[in-house]
Amino acid sequence: MENKSMIGHIAALITIVIWGTTFISTKILLVDFQPVEILFIRFIMGFLALFLVCPRRLRGTDLKQEFTLAGAGLCGICLYYLLENIALTYTLAQNVGVIISVAPFFTAILSRVFIRHEEKLRVNFFIGFVVAMAGICLISFNGAEMALNPVGDLLAVLAAFVWAVYSILTKKIAEFGYSTILTTRRIFFYGLLFMLPPLFFFDFRFVPERFSHPVYLMNMIYLGLGASALCFVTWNFAVKMLGAVKTSVYIYMVPVITVITSALILGERITWLSGGGTLLTLVGLFISEKKFREKRNPS
Repeated sequence: MENKSMIGHIAALITIVIWGTTFISTKILLVDFQPVEILFIRFIMGFLALFLVCPRRLRGTDLKQEFTLAGAGLCGICLYYLLENIALTYTLAQNVGVIISVAPFFTAILSRVFIRHEEKLRVNFFIGFVVAMAGICLISFNGAEMALNPVGDLLAVLAAFVWAVYSILTKKIAEFGYSTILTTRRIFFYGLLFMLPPLFFFDFRFVPERFSHPVYLMNMIYLGLGASALCFVTWNFAVKMLGAVKTSVYIYMVPVITVITSALILGERITWLSGGGTLLTLVGLFISEKKFREKRNPS
């Protein structure tokens, strides 16, 4: 049991380290690609990669299970990434990275509502939430510029909530007992179906010539094979091993990874406010998670 738990933690850690840098790749691609184009192409690549790895079909699902898989595709593939990518067009990559770290709070609340065995949330949870939100506000002011980006930041908050819904759905899917690769591929399938209407609405254009640019090609491959095909399997596996709330804790690491890489690659400044806001966010998240651990391991 301990070995399975350790594997789950390793899977979650690998996932979050890669995901913490996807904001950078997306920001680079947004120079010549629309958000919906990045989204659709990367998950097409991810779907095909998972099919090559495991070509057999997912069989034996009932209608209720298919609805759950479809809901996961809608939330975790279509809505979350569409909201996140659009947010990146309005605000800084480090803003989005920090704000997305609120997702564990939403996950915990939804777990309490929809997963009956979760214990009642204590006051420390809400204290931690307030501290983290204070940190997010500092990050949103963007250091010395003191420029709030309400549209982009709000879209990032909505993305965090949608991801929390996805986490709950993947917990339900894990209980079905099917292969993680097969369920992840089915989730990708539904997510791609839900993406078809936005393709027309956002004027999707497939221009192969853009991939002649090595930087664009490598970043798209990174998003498609690494951040999509690999990371969704490892994340869903971690949820299966650890549970939705415990796995979501690893999202707390995203701000640190994103702020550092956005500074190194995109040249976005790490000011005292953005650095302090990141630290404050992590402290708030730690306060909340600490009480969860105490509840799960009563003396």
